Amino acid sequence: MSRDLTPGTAVSRGQLRVYLGSAPGVGKTYRMLDEAHRRRDRGADVVVGFIECHGRRHTENMLQGLDLVPRLTRSYRGTDFQEMDLDAILDRRPQLALVDELAHTNIPGGRHAKRWQDVEELLAAGIDVITTVNVQHLESLNDVVQKITGIPQRETVPDEVVRRADQIELVDMAPQALRRRMAHGNVYKAEKVDAALSNYFRVGNLTALRELALLWVAGRVDEGLRDYRATHNIDRVWETRERVVVALTGGPEGETIIRRAARIADRTAGGELLAVHVTRSDGLSGASPGALAEQRQLVETLGGSYHVVVGDDIPGSLLAFARAHDATQLVLGTSRRGRLNRFLTGPGNGQTTVDLSEDIDVHMVTHEFTGRGRLPSLGRRHSRRRTAAGFSAGLLLPVLLTVILSQLTGSLNLTTVALIFQLGVVAVALLGGATSALLASLVASLLLNYYFIPPVHTFTIAEPNNAIALVVFAAVALTVSTVVDRATRLTARAARATAEAETLSTLAGSVLRGADALPALLEKTRTAFALDSVALLDRRSGETLGRSDSDGAPAPDRTVTEVPVGPEALLILGGRRLPAADQRVLTAFAAHIAAALERDRLATVAAEIEPIKAADRMRTALLAAVSHDLRTPLAAALAAVGSLRSAEVEFAPEDQAELLDMADESLVKLTRLVDNLLDMSRLQAGALTLHLESTPLDEVLRRATDSLAQPDAPVQPLDLDTVPPVLADVPLLERVLANVITNALRYNAPGAPVLVAASHHRGRVEVRVVDRGPGIPFADRDRVFLPFQRLGDNDNTTGVGLGLALSRGLAEAMGGSLEVEDTPGGGTTMLLTLPASQAADPTDGGVAA
Repeated sequence: MSRDLTPGTAVSRGQLRVYLGSAPGVGKTYRMLDEAHRRRDRGADVVVGFIECHGRRHTENMLQGLDLVPRLTRSYRGTDFQEMDLDAILDRRPQLALVDELAHTNIPGGRHAKRWQDVEELLAAGIDVITTVNVQHLESLNDVVQKITGIPQRETVPDEVVRRADQIELVDMAPQALRRRMAHGNVYKAEKVDAALSNYFRVGNLTALRELALLWVAGRVDEGLRDYRATHNIDRVWETRERVVVALTGGPEGETIIRRAARIADRTAGGELLAVHVTRSDGLSGASPGALAEQRQLVETLGGSYHVVVGDDIPGSLLAFARAHDATQLVLGTSRRGRLNRFLTGPGNGQTTVDLSEDIDVHMVTHEFTGRGRLPSLGRRHSRRRTAAGFSAGLLLPVLLTVILSQLTGSLNLTTVALIFQLGVVAVALLGGATSALLASLVASLLLNYYFIPPVHTFTIAEPNNAIALVVFAAVALTVSTVVDRATRLTARAARATAEAETLSTLAGSVLRGADALPALLEKTRTAFALDSVALLDRRSGETLGRSDSDGAPAPDRTVTEVPVGPEALLILGGRRLPAADQRVLTAFAAHIAAALERDRLATVAAEIEPIKAADRMRTALLAAVSHDLRTPLAAALAAVGSLRSAEVEFAPEDQAELLDMADESLVKLTRLVDNLLDMSRLQAGALTLHLESTPLDEVLRRATDSLAQPDAPVQPLDLDTVPPVLADVPLLERVLANVITNALRYNAPGAPVLVAASHHRGRVEVRVVDRGPGIPFADRDRVFLPFQRLGDNDNTTGVGLGLALSRGLAEAMGGSLEVEDTPGGGTTMLLTLPASQAADPTDGGVAA
């Protein structure tokens, strides 16, 4: 049953299902074919667009009964390759197409460079697609996999392509089970199993790849869960796994609560630690940037992540962050405020957070700084809540004092009562500022007059002294409250200046930290000024040079501010409108960012100059090293030819033959040396021209041994005719083999042959040149590939030392590598790896699915 789509009819996009494998051979293709049989049995029109069985019998049997679209043959560099016929599938218009190996690179000549682009076209045409991909081919994990396995993956697929799939199913297998499958011949042919098990398919490699696949799929599940909850407006926490959020204030207790939160997260498998600092919208006021930087480093050391959100309502912002990240537990430090502080200012952020937490568990962690705080800080600006509290205190505190003091009328005189009222006015000034203190002094004056100055219970003052005392009381109260308010404002300025100094000090340290200074500066700019986003743009091209975004939602009154950064860049600030007081510090930030940009530019220039310096060093070393090697064969050849041309001496035939052999040998050495020097120069200059073609190894080895100084040297080839041809430049490969074999002959044990063996695995051909010499110490393995280095030699009488350096350079130029291994039983094995021309993609060295 095929789809009947008339021209002009809107076509809905097809659905994509991806079988993601933790490693090659876990059974992705088999599972895909099994699903195809199930769909076909239900009446769906299913075709096999492209399936790579890799000679696996069970997989090939699963193709029985399925409709196969004939493959397309393309020629590339003299070799024919089979590719998926995209146009044939589009013309066939099935309901479902099976397309194996999503990350595959197409042979040049098709419409798309990558197979995933072919799949995108099939989906756009309304065709459902089932495909496979291994975790090592995901673009974001490419470098991680190379560090784990030591093998670069040149075929990759963007993560977003896989993330957009309607269904992702992980095909997993325990490392031991996969190795048993390989040992039974269910993954690779018998001759490849040993090499595979000892290289890519080691238990450690497979375990690491398995963890990468599980974590990647888990992240995709989290994304889907968050989208579902956002779509259905679900605000409550779903405890799918433990996520512990630790709130940081930048105070001295930070290290204690971070470690406590990390221990809570570690108690459960898959626990996640998130640290968050809520910065107020007034910018630089608040925690010490240096302390927060140290705490952030500790969080990341413990495997957590650090976040900054902006909000004046600290408990609300903290809980909003926790719910947005589906946190199950929240860790806070107990308050550093003393009892009097708590009495005067009410419940703190910790208690308010507990009251509002609902289904999130809150841990209040005690520490050595608990309760050691001071009175309410004079350095903080009066918030609306604090101002309202000040007005309330200005009204209620004098009344409360009146009630208490009226009970002690016989014990206290008027002076004492006035001083107590004076103390109350000062307390109100501390809490709410000058305006609140003015209200308190007015209320206190009236109450003092009515209840304590004779005649009481009237506003009449009988004695002039009492009137003067009341006026003095009011004047002193106003003066003291004004002084306290001014001290508060000056202290706030001093605190801000201290915060600015700490911020600029931390900023200067960021500039000196090195290559990551620019991202750190942008993030510090955003957090220091409580912004939603900070972007650095190139003025000429408009290109984004760097960016930092907040984890929280943008502010509703979001504004954009532009700040010049030198003559070539522009800083774009998104978020709150910055007051004039912040402009001075912002200018310093812009200057530091400009300095970081200039340093990056200078580093780029230095990097461009470095190859020139290296080339100069190479030329200097070349002139110093080749003088003897050039003179020796030239002198020998000239002496031999000069002797033969001499008319004074008549040589016997055997002497003539010996002189001719000496001249020939000297000229061969000279030619080889000049060729090596020229090729090394071309490699250093990047001007080496390659002509890659399918090349049988046995033929190249035969030419290489014929070109040796000792044509009858004991070189023994093994199994070279059982591996596929390699993709290489024939003359260069011949040079590589000749140099490596010459090196092996030089150090080989007397009478022992040099073995040359080959094997084929993962689209690569490995050539091992084995000798039974003294071996190479592990610490010297990289040094043998440096130009003009000869281990154990003190002079240049046996060569200039270019052979191995040139061989590695030529191998890498052809897409291969040259490494050193130990020979079991003693000796050195040179491992030459080259791409096989029969691989699915001749330019790829990745692992076949």
